[in-house]
Amino acid sequence: MMGVCLVLFVLAWSVVRLWSVPAAVAMCVVAMVIPPVAAVVGNRREPGERWWDECGDPESDRWWRELDDRDDQQRRQQ
Repeated sequence: MMGVCLVLFVLAWSVVRLWSVPAAVAMCVVAMVIPPVAAVVGNRREPGERWWDECGDPESDRWWRELDDRDDQQRRQQ
């Protein structure tokens, strides 16, 4: 993804600006937006993932399992 951003930026100001400055600016805006969008998409999680909560504490893990079981039971009742 970073390579695409660099290619867009370099092409915008070395080639495209000779024909159209607004097009070059638009290409740079697209190159500017790609990294944050890629970070958000790459850091998504599934609703059931709890990997960030794992601390190795047995009591905490038991507590999370209990909460997950309650959520599952409530969903089944609905």
